[in-house]
Amino acid sequence: MAPNKRMMLKADINRIYDDEYYSEQKIKQEKFFVRPSRQRKMKKTMWFAIGMGIDLPFCIIILILLTIGTIMMFSASYAFSYYTQGDSYYFLTRQLIFIAIGLAAMVVMSFFNYNKLHKIAPIVLGISYLALMIVLILPGDNGVKRWIPLGLFNVQPSEIAKFAIILFFAHWASKYYNKMQFARYSVLPGVIVFGTTALLLFLEPHYSGIVILGILTVLMLYIGGMKTKYLFIGFVLMVGVVLILAMTGGLSYAMSRMDGWGQALIYTDEDMWQTTWQTRNSLYAIGSGGLWGLGLGQSRQKYLYLPEPQNDFIFAIVVEELGFIGATMILLIFALLVWRGITLSLRAKDKFGKLLGIGLTSQIGIQVVLNILVITDWLPNTGISLPFFSYGGSSLIMLLAQMGIVLSISRTANIERQ
Repeated sequence: MAPNKRMMLKADINRIYDDEYYSEQKIKQEKFFVRPSRQRKMKKTMWFAIGMGIDLPFCIIILILLTIGTIMMFSASYAFSYYTQGDSYYFLTRQLIFIAIGLAAMVVMSFFNYNKLHKIAPIVLGISYLALMIVLILPGDNGVKRWIPLGLFNVQPSEIAKFAIILFFAHWASKYYNKMQFARYSVLPGVIVFGTTALLLFLEPHYSGIVILGILTVLMLYIGGMKTKYLFIGFVLMVGVVLILAMTGGLSYAMSRMDGWGQALIYTDEDMWQTTWQTRNSLYAIGSGGLWGLGLGQSRQKYLYLPEPQNDFIFAIVVEELGFIGATMILLIFALLVWRGITLSLRAKDKFGKLLGIGLTSQIGIQVVLNILVITDWLPNTGISLPFFSYGGSSLIMLLAQMGIVLSISRTANIERQ
């Protein structure tokens, strides 16, 4: 065969191979990436989407925390459970049911097209208002109204409100992102939405919920584009409102919760000794844990010294049994969860996904920090649960469902998968 014909035949073969290669690449790209026009159509018609697959490291971290939290909840609760319910497995059995429901919700939400939440954000906020108003007309417990009984577990409307606040401001800030530097698009909606929610929580009363929602509101508005100077203005206004309420007696319940704050280990009188009972025994548990802890299941303070150790003060039992080393490792896992969640959110394809993911992940970090400050007496004794550890139905189910949304966001995140 002539050299020129041989070269032409070789060129034709290479061209065929190139065409096949680029065709395969085009199919692969179209499989994972959708054109903007088609993507808009999909958002209108598809409620569920698989995308590129969930982020496995984030999912594994959640399951690790959930496993450790369940073991520690049982260890902390079985003595109190036997004394109050006659069944050492009472809280564990119910918690496992909550976990099953929560994991199912997480799986469903991980396949859910999170962009659909964009349109229904005001509706979710309205539902949270409705739940907060319903709880006010129901019978309370010692003058406190925080739960709506639903048989198997009680729904705490403040948990719905946390999600609603994050979702609404993610929706609002992504919609008006170019205008968030103006007060009427950042400060005004923040004051209206947070103010009305805080008022309903104030009537329960639920001051720790107000604190968490206030931090979440500021966070969402700030990462949404609000100017830094408005943070100072808002802080001054908040201090003014607190002073007015304190002088008019509107914070009587909050002031009663501050009695004994920072005095748990100081004996002044019998009344103060009883007031600081829970915090003091929390500090005893933390101190007796030492570096390596007493061992799993070997806590002494859980034997009716620390009231309801399976709830807000569960981390004190964790420190007592696992020591400083074990507690530090758990906190590092929490930090890893927050870091991974924020990393995924920052690489989401749209502004709404970024803001929503950061807000939902930050909620965990905020609650962990506040819970640790409470059990160590750096903050007054308030009802702030520890995510994945504290006993509770509505909080655990809502938390796992929210992590499912973060996993849904991870399906579109531009991150290297291993």
